[in-house]
Amino acid sequence: MIRVLLADDEGMIRSALAALLSLEPDIEIIAQCADGQQALTEAVALRPDVCLLDFEMPGLDGVDVAARLRRTVPTRCVIVTRHARPGVLRRALAAGVAGFLPKTRGAEEVAEIIRQVAGGARYIDPEVAADALSVDRPPLTSRELDVLRAGRRGETTGQIARSLSLAPGTVRNHISAILAKLSVSTRQQAVILAEEHGWI
Repeated sequence: MIRVLLADDEGMIRSALAALLSLEPDIEIIAQCADGQQALTEAVALRPDVCLLDFEMPGLDGVDVAARLRRTVPTRCVIVTRHARPGVLRRALAAGVAGFLPKTRGAEEVAEIIRQVAGGARYIDPEVAADALSVDRPPLTSRELDVLRAGRRGETTGQIARSLSLAPGTVRNHISAILAKLSVSTRQQAVILAEEHGWI
């Protein structure tokens, strides 16, 4: 029996998927979690064979949970996402996930992927993988990408400047250049765009 922890902040999706997967003769849903922190706590306590984690959850997202579990629990993580962007895939692979698929997959396909992953294989959705391989080079300089990385959690200009050993004015100049190059109006929009494309 494959013991599965399921985490998704959308209750209807979580309960429906749990019900469908429970119909499989070799899969047992041992926990249903509504957010990343709960998934992390339950996984440490229950040690499931596979954690099926939604990417977009409040607090810790699915990749954050997978990265932390990699250091503490011998489980295999599969990320399920509505927005299967190349940058998210690269981040997930860096966190050591064993599977990555969009939410458009049916329950039978998800069950088969769980079996593959539990057996030691990896599964990456072919379309997402193809998109990740065809991503263009970023229009930003390496220093501009550093500024976006340093401010991706909403850090102030002063905090970014200190972390990169730059003057605040220099950071402001980089941010102005970033916004112009990406045709966005806020730094947060620039961060989201850069993450979607896998630049940071």
